[in-house]
Order: sequence, then structure tokens, then C-alpha cells
Amino acid sequence: MKRIVVVAAMLALSAGAVVAQQDQVNKTQAQMKETGKNAGAIAAMIKGEKPYDQATVDAALAKFEDTAKKLPTLFPESTKGLKPEGDYSASPKIWEDKAGFESHIASFTKVVADTKGKVKDVDTLKAEMPGLFKQCGGCHETYRLKKG
Repeated sequence: MKRIVVVAAMLALSAGAVVAQQDQVNKTQAQMKETGKNAGAIAAMIKGEKPYDQATVDAALAKFEDTAKKLPTLFPESTKGLKPEGDYSASPKIWEDKAGFESHIASFTKVVADTKGKVKDVDTLKAEMPGLFKQCGGCHETYRLKKG
């Protein structure tokens, strides 16, 4: 009887760990989707599809800053190989090339900080955002996988 209780407890703990890991993957995906949504709002202004709006720019840059702060904890080793719903997943390179990934995070964080106070109108938006978007894209090219 004691064995059954021990086995049941271990199974419950294992299931809880898997749920917690999948929860982390879902939180990471939600963070990145929200960041992408803000990037889309900025891109629409750069392309002239939407009028320039400082509040939207400030909100987007705040989201980028929030993501930069959270990035070091968004991809724990325990989530390696877990697949979120959607079109993209984390590449194993995140864990295989930890130094490279951390270097991308540091570059992104610096670009966000450098950009944050400089955007005051559509001209400065067009001048400043390509560098930030390049950081996003460079990381995605290396550390994100398209499903399918």
C-alpha cells in the first residue's frame, strides 16, 4: 500500500512539473506575441498606414523594455523541446548556444534603451526603429523555428 501511495505521489508531482513547464512556454509565447503586436503598430506608422501616435510608440517601447527584462528567464532549460500552439517554437539553439542567445538579449536590451528616449515624431521613428527591428529579426532567424 505504501508503494502505491509513493508511486501516485511521484506521478502527481511529475504531472505538475510538466504542467508548470507548459505554462512557462505559454507565458513566453504570450509575451512574444504581445511584443510582436506592438512592433506591428510601430511598423504601420512607419509605412504610413496609421498616423503617428506618441502614446502608441511609448507603449510599444515600454513593452519592448519589459520583454528585454524578462527574456533571460523566458526560456528555462526545463522548457527545451516543448511546443507551444501557433506557428513558431523556440529553437534548440537557445540552449545549445546559451552565450550567443544571451549576447542577442544584451544587444536587444541596449538597443531598446538607446531608442526609448529618441523617438519624438514620425521622422525619428523611421530613423530609430530599423535598428531595433533588426535585433528582433536577427534573434528570430537564429533562435526561432517556424512549424511546418
